[in-house]
Amino acid sequence: MKFLQDYIIAISSNELNIYFIILALSFIVYIVTRYIVIKSISHFFKKTSTDLDDILLEKGLFNRLSYLPPLIIIYSLNDIIPVFEYIDRILLGIIVIVVATSINAFINASSDIYSKSRYAGKLNMKSYLQVLKLIVNLFGIIIFVAVLSGNSPFYLLSGIGALTAVLMLIFKDTILSLVSSIQISSNDLFKVGDWVEAPQFGADGDVVDIALHTIKIQNWDKTISIIPTHKLVDSSFKNWRGMSDSGGRRIKRSIKIDMNSIKFCSEEMIEKYKNIKILREYINNKVKEINEHNEENNISIDAQINGRSLTNIGTFRAYIESYLKNNSNIHDGMTFLVRQLSPQSDGVPIEIYVFSNDTNWVNYESIQSDIFDHLLAIISEFDLRVFQNPTGKDFSDFSH
Repeated sequence: MKFLQDYIIAISSNELNIYFIILALSFIVYIVTRYIVIKSISHFFKKTSTDLDDILLEKGLFNRLSYLPPLIIIYSLNDIIPVFEYIDRILLGIIVIVVATSINAFINASSDIYSKSRYAGKLNMKSYLQVLKLIVNLFGIIIFVAVLSGNSPFYLLSGIGALTAVLMLIFKDTILSLVSSIQISSNDLFKVGDWVEAPQFGADGDVVDIALHTIKIQNWDKTISIIPTHKLVDSSFKNWRGMSDSGGRRIKRSIKIDMNSIKFCSEEMIEKYKNIKILREYINNKVKEINEHNEENNISIDAQINGRSLTNIGTFRAYIESYLKNNSNIHDGMTFLVRQLSPQSDGVPIEIYVFSNDTNWVNYESIQSDIFDHLLAIISEFDLRVFQNPTGKDFSDFSH
């Protein structure tokens, strides 16, 4: 720069001309940097197969850096004109701002690059990068103020140390959110794409963004719930990821049978059930087992109350088990249970507790509906009735 200073002074001794030469030189450097160097870099990056360099361009990193060369040239030539001694601090302050904004652009680009990597689903880095940006901006402000005031940055930092309690109060939510973000990552509480249900916040849907201060959940009606990070972690919520990862989704629903329709099976009923393909083996084995038991204990089959007999509700339960075992949509590696619950005032519940092998919500509801459509339609074949509270039609029929 000393050679450049001597050359400028040699070609012009007029102070106004020196001003003009320095400004023109810095402008030329800016044009060359912005429209030749950066354009060449951009053209080269677009030809590469990777998207990483394209992200750096999109975030404006090189555009911000293009301001540095002319500023550095102007600052380096401040010895030529005495008046520059009064504005060199301003120039340094502008350089600090450019460097800080360039670092912010690089952090933003790094966040986008990481979000497209294979590790993004395992560890969310957005919160930590936001904290890093906060630190960079805080130090940038401190250095900017120190440069303008002519004091050492360490002098300002010592003053800030005395205001620790005030800073803790100002950044309370940020500190709580940072701790919550660490808990989310270290304990793998949830990640982007998880189905999270938090009724106290009216949220039920997929996590679409995890930031330092907020969690965004897209509900099933496509609305967005924005929840403070630390409040969601401090409260209770349900993460459905385990269901999605297991490959099975639980079906737990009951059919309530009218107790007045429950009875022993007659010979005609048993013969009818033998014609049901999926029940035939069960009926044959059960009849054989009951007959052997009654013969061993010398029990007369004329009075069904004295020995063992088939019931229509038990046979219906066996039918449900056979039907579900032959259903290709039911997961055969998870809990499979068809049980009778305690009688209630509105009937005897027959509960189905199985898992579908499709966790997609739409497909799951279709599978569940198809199962109960069939069972409700077939129940009359077992001389059973589903309990239903009387309606206006029932009272009208009764009156006639």
